[in-house]
Amino acid sequence: MMWLRSLLFTLLFYPLTLVLVIAGIVASPFGTGPMRAVVHSWANAHHWLTRHLIGIRMIVEGEIPAEPMLIAIKHQAMFETVEALRLARTPVVVIKRELSDLPLFGWLTRRYGVIPVDREAGAKALRTMLTLGRQAIAAGRPIVIFPEGTRVPPGQTPPLRSGFAGLYRGLDLPVLPVAMDSGRLWGRGLLKRGGTIRFKVGEIIPSGLKRDEIEARVHAAINALEN
Repeated sequence: MMWLRSLLFTLLFYPLTLVLVIAGIVASPFGTGPMRAVVHSWANAHHWLTRHLIGIRMIVEGEIPAEPMLIAIKHQAMFETVEALRLARTPVVVIKRELSDLPLFGWLTRRYGVIPVDREAGAKALRTMLTLGRQAIAAGRPIVIFPEGTRVPPGQTPPLRSGFAGLYRGLDLPVLPVAMDSGRLWGRGLLKRGGTIRFKVGEIIPSGLKRDEIEARVHAAINALEN
């Protein structure tokens, strides 16, 4: 039954994504409000489909304030990359550059507000990230980052990528760490399983800490559900 539910989710979600991407592009000339509304409807549709087709419930322990800060989230599946749009209230999301270069979808992500990461560009990439990060702060938007840099299986706790510390120091922002455990239910393949996914919002970590300290504190906080 879970294979059938997973297949149905795929057959509905991805065509719906294409339709809403086109709708977002059409809405874009009318201002950021209508375009963002389309993007948020996409995130809400994802939430509804995962709840009612797959049978995934979300439990969020704690609250995410509506103010500019770095929101550092554990990354185990695609699930949290979409749900972050609902939880963080119009965030600017740090994503790999390949996603922002995709036809149609990539254009809409840039219009909505993302920070593409070119992992091969070194210092130039960090300068670009900082420029876009300052624009996000000026607009009063939080910045979502997955500091491990890529999806990791449950139980793995790799070190944080250097881009996190670069943004933290360059933007002088506090950090809100968020642990989650989506990987138990949401793998890389087609099969998705029903159950409960927890998001555990940690305590806000102030700006201005040394690199070793901020990385250690964030690493511990985003892995709080890893047992």
